[in-house]
Amino acid sequence: MITRYALFEGKVHDGQTEAFRQAVLAELLPKWKAFPGALSVRVTFAESRDEGAPDYPLILAVSYPDLAAVDHALASPARTEGKAATEAVLARFFTGRIHHHVTVAHEYPLA
Repeated sequence: MITRYALFEGKVHDGQTEAFRQAVLAELLPKWKAFPGALSVRVTFAESRDEGAPDYPLILAVSYPDLAAVDHALASPARTEGKAATEAVLARFFTGRIHHHVTVAHEYPLA
């Protein structure tokens, strides 16, 4: 399985954490779920971190069956719409940057 992560590195504006989270779930999650070929979408909000670690208030993980599906999703109108919606939400609540990482997962179930 291929997972493309979006790491939102930075800060949510003071006093806006809950509003940011609600906007992500209400306004962005439906857009991200519409990416063609996506198998799952995971939205994670940070609760704590090690001292000195960078601040990632949001990490998005979208899983796909293969790299071709990732490429297809990134070239789709759904991604264009999702990007515009994301920029609008971030402008209201967030200062920082987003960087993306594509990974291949190897899962080892516990006995």
